[in-house]
Amino acid sequence: MSIPSSAPPPNAWRTAVVAGMASYLDAGAIVSTATALVLYEPHLGLDNAAIGRISALLTFCFAAGALVGGRLGDRFGRRRVLTVTLLLYLLGTLLMAGAQDPVMLYVGAIIVGLAIGADLPVSLALISEEAPPQLKGRMIALSGLLWAVGIIAATLLAVVATQLGESGARLLYGHLVLVAAIVLGLRTTLRESAEWTAAREKKNQTTGEDEEIRLGALRQLFTRPLLATMLATGLYYALWNLGANTNGQFGEFLWAKLTDQSLQSLTILKAAAIPFAVAALLVFMWVADRPARRSWFITGTLLALTGYALPVLAGPSPFTLAALLLLTAVGASFSGETMYKIWSQELVPTLLRSTVQGVTMAFARLLAAAFALVTPTLATDHSTVLFSLNLGFACAAALIALLWIPRLPKAAALTRTVPGMADSQHSPSPAPAVGP
Repeated sequence: MSIPSSAPPPNAWRTAVVAGMASYLDAGAIVSTATALVLYEPHLGLDNAAIGRISALLTFCFAAGALVGGRLGDRFGRRRVLTVTLLLYLLGTLLMAGAQDPVMLYVGAIIVGLAIGADLPVSLALISEEAPPQLKGRMIALSGLLWAVGIIAATLLAVVATQLGESGARLLYGHLVLVAAIVLGLRTTLRESAEWTAAREKKNQTTGEDEEIRLGALRQLFTRPLLATMLATGLYYALWNLGANTNGQFGEFLWAKLTDQSLQSLTILKAAAIPFAVAALLVFMWVADRPARRSWFITGTLLALTGYALPVLAGPSPFTLAALLLLTAVGASFSGETMYKIWSQELVPTLLRSTVQGVTMAFARLLAAAFALVTPTLATDHSTVLFSLNLGFACAAALIALLWIPRLPKAAALTRTVPGMADSQHSPSPAPAVGP
């Protein structure tokens, strides 16, 4: 028996945490892999090219997983997809924790990328749909806080892991195995999204057919208003993510190759930056559903742009790379992926929400995967070009956010104008209008 749309979520914050742990596991996989590959390098015979390929493969498979998983979440429901993806994530991290040769790392990266890519758009949709209207932005922003906690946990473990060599790499992946197992158990207690259930039932009653087996709904993605939304949010996230992905996947590599400092010194710097990033995320959670969100977004964008500019203007050094780390971490608390996640809930109708997020996430990660293939070479041979590109990408993303996205219609307006959605889309109580 389905859950009526009017039924209040039993504990929306609990749902937000359990579903939002996808962000923790995503961040944990990226940061842990960045350190683990360097630690595995002498023991498993990895070279710069292999490290670049494995990192790119993780990102590429995230893109493929997001594309498929997002659509499956809209067709078959949020809860089913979130269970299967965690099982795959467990398998992939187990392989990487127990890797005895590069092949196991390649296979593990494929599975982890597919799993977390499929999980993330669906988990965000579930959080938004189960959240009260006045708290939707705040609960989506919580996933950004969980992302930061994932980085924190992986970074603190890396402080120890960098002293243990190969065993340290296994420790980093073992931590992800443990957390994924716990989250999987908790997810079995979640209910299906009431908003998705109501929208699905209404559509089936209206059309007289089961949309699970009908792919025609995908044509709605290319209607003019929804296409503009998909292009704007996708381009913003993709451009911003190029720099963020460089910092996340190659932070340790850049530090090792461009400075004369130890990896342990970088992990200590990252640990020192943690309180600033967490404080910024808590502030953003407080303003996420308020008009002040726009001012904080602009502030965060300017901080991040300053961070990207420093290595370009002054060259890579321990100071400029440390400033890049701190300023982009704090700035991204109010912008970047955090805002992309909120916009993706506010601007897309329910039955296409995780599909659109899957498409935009896939696009962003594919670009990041392609860029990751050349990042190690650019870093060692043309570092100024690398940092200039990342600054340019971030500037382009900022222009999209300030000039294009505020002009887009909200999800309720799209529900009325997108063909095939007007009679079938469940319209939740609108969230407070805030910009951008």
